[in-house]
Amino acid sequence: MVPRLYLVRHGETAWSLSGQHTGVTDIPLTERGEQQARRLGALLGQVGFSEVWSSPLQRARRTCELAGLANVTRVEPALAEWNYGEYEGVTSADIRLRDPHWNLFQHGSPGGESPAQVSARVDGILPRLRATGGNVAVFSHGHFLRAFAARWIGLPVGDGQRLLLHTASLSILSCEHANPDEPVIVLWNAGVDQLHARFP
Repeated sequence: MVPRLYLVRHGETAWSLSGQHTGVTDIPLTERGEQQARRLGALLGQVGFSEVWSSPLQRARRTCELAGLANVTRVEPALAEWNYGEYEGVTSADIRLRDPHWNLFQHGSPGGESPAQVSARVDGILPRLRATGGNVAVFSHGHFLRAFAARWIGLPVGDGQRLLLHTASLSILSCEHANPDEPVIVLWNAGVDQLHARFP
């Protein structure tokens, strides 16, 4: 049985609102972020999950908790966000004042993780998730999940830059024809409002 991965980016935080890179800084959800998580939970509650995995950072764990899945969650350190090093808490606009050509997915961050390191981290966890079978919920972070999806379909981490991902969004990865050799993106970056409009 091939897995069907439900990727959930955590709800809104103060830094996701301001555009500050949030890697290892462990900040909470905003009130709106908590509301988003509860609304996602109303949808995810309709899916039977064989496993639930979460990043150890509180914004992901709290989203999982408010979605009603915390009691069955496996906390997985490999699902943490990209380490931004010197760019932690800095916006892309401010970074580009120093380095106009900077691109996280191509260059990584000084003092943080490189694309190769993130790729190795993703590749270390992918076989474990592929082996689960059934529906698996994965609560994590924007840049990490973009890299994760790229690697799922066999692309380099750098191609994750083309997969925009908003807070409190749901994406689904699986395999076409139930064939593990045909990984696909089934749904991408579906916001909670869009989902409720389609599945009231």
